[in-house]
Amino acid sequence: MQALSVTGLNKKYGSFAVLDDLNLQIDKGSIHGLVGLNGSGKTTTIECILGLQEFNSGSITALGYPPPQLHLSKGRLVAIFDSPSLHPNLTVRQCLEHALLLCEKPKRSTEDVETLLGISRFRDFKIKNLSLGNKRRASIAQALLGDPEFIVLDEPFNGLDAEGVDDVLELIRTLNRDQGTTFLLCSHQLPYLEQICSHIAILHKGKISHSDTINNLLGNTQTILQLKTAETEAASKVLETISGAELIDIDTDGYLNIRISGADSIAINQAMVENKIPVAELILKRASLAGLFREITSEDA
Repeated sequence: MQALSVTGLNKKYGSFAVLDDLNLQIDKGSIHGLVGLNGSGKTTTIECILGLQEFNSGSITALGYPPPQLHLSKGRLVAIFDSPSLHPNLTVRQCLEHALLLCEKPKRSTEDVETLLGISRFRDFKIKNLSLGNKRRASIAQALLGDPEFIVLDEPFNGLDAEGVDDVLELIRTLNRDQGTTFLLCSHQLPYLEQICSHIAILHKGKISHSDTINNLLGNTQTILQLKTAETEAASKVLETISGAELIDIDTDGYLNIRISGADSIAINQAMVENKIPVAELILKRASLAGLFREITSEDA
């Protein structure tokens, strides 16, 4: 079943089409990352999904509800934006207690979520005196007082130190694994998304250009081996004899860029040694989300 279905979404600001026939499907129980360049329409997409912006055409349902009826989900969907919207003059505990009053069926106590997010020692701090990272923790804590099925996180890692990032990643894993919570993560932090996401959608020029499991997306990305030697011409001839190794080019730094589809770096290095070709460097550039993203967004730039 789908937690989110966006079909043919169009949104214009004046004559400028920021979203152009955008389609996005998110299955329940998945951790779906949404990535795109600055100005690609990520925040606009989220705001349309949540009913915070009107759109020109298309259809959206989240947990079966169109945006104007999301209130009927009664907290089954929660969203946490890049800029935490907590009252600056209330303490962490006061914010959580206020949110608890508004929660129809609270699943956790204020103490539970403070412990879960590691902010117990800040419970008596006013929000305005917290770091950005701890404001984000407090926002997530507030959202977890209930029992949300679908959580939308906008830039969830902004302002967090390394320990904070690890805590949020582990929290997402735990909620997804133990409770089947669905996540939509909108972030520029591609390495973190690569660690945590089951699916990735790439938003480019107002459309979802690619959307699939992360394994499928990266499985279609070529692996490149960079070889550096003083004898580039001889090395090029040796590569012609190796099945599954294709020389793409020799770059300005003198590296032979080799596409690997059947061979491996050990076999290539061994072939060079056997032909008495000295290898100065051998660098394996594996497929990554960041590499795929750069490749897609640089097309037709």
